[in-house]
Amino acid sequence: MHPPVEQDRKRVPFEGQTVRLRVKSGPVSGQRDVIDYGLQRRALLGDVAAGRRTQAEACDAHPHLLLAAKHYGTPGPVACPVCARHRQQHVHYVFGAALGKTSGQAKSPAELSQLAATHTEFDVYVVEVCPDCGWNHLIRSFVLGRPADSALTAADG
Repeated sequence: MHPPVEQDRKRVPFEGQTVRLRVKSGPVSGQRDVIDYGLQRRALLGDVAAGRRTQAEACDAHPHLLLAAKHYGTPGPVACPVCARHRQQHVHYVFGAALGKTSGQAKSPAELSQLAATHTEFDVYVVEVCPDCGWNHLIRSFVLGRPADSALTAADG
């Protein structure tokens, strides 16, 4: 028999075992169409631990990603899964036609809130980055901004 599950957790079967996933909203309200890449992350870390991939393959952060982590990153909630240092950062990248020149840039959570209030739908990709060992992985993506169908035209009245 399993112990009682906290309200903010879900039980999900994974290859004969139970994994607890924490359900949380993230740094910005209004997130829609959230995709979690935790299983891919776990598989990559498993490959590194089993020797099927080298640490160098997993810890290959581009210098621009490391700079974005330094200037726009927010502290991650857990230590780096590779080097165990507690300096991991989350970087939020935005993409969308409505963003113009802003598309493709790293943004802080405060900037995400501003963009969400002033633009129609755009995608946000969250990458975790360790500035010490170079570990990086896409952990989540979601949609922010005003829904495209909420933009009324003159014909809609």
